[in-house]
Amino acid sequence: MLERLGPGLITGASDDDPSGIATYSQAGAQFGFNMLWTIIITYPLMVAIQMISARLGRVSGHGLATNIRRYYPAWLLYGSVVLLLVQHHQHRS
Repeated sequence: MLERLGPGLITGASDDDPSGIATYSQAGAQFGFNMLWTIIITYPLMVAIQMISARLGRVSGHGLATNIRRYYPAWLLYGSVVLLLVQHHQHRS
């Protein structure tokens, strides 16, 4: 059964940690439903990125970082990783 769930289960559960839950709870308490309008913009973008990444992985057999490394300059990959780490660090703070 776990094979059928695949990476979607891990992706969906990856951000449900105590600091994330605390952040979302605080944001919800502060803003309530006032920020709900952003879903009109963010949801289609999130779906598009997930679909592109899934199709790229299915066709190439490699993840996004490997494909960036194979077809683009190294600075683009490392710059992307640094941006992700900065964003991740800010999210945890």
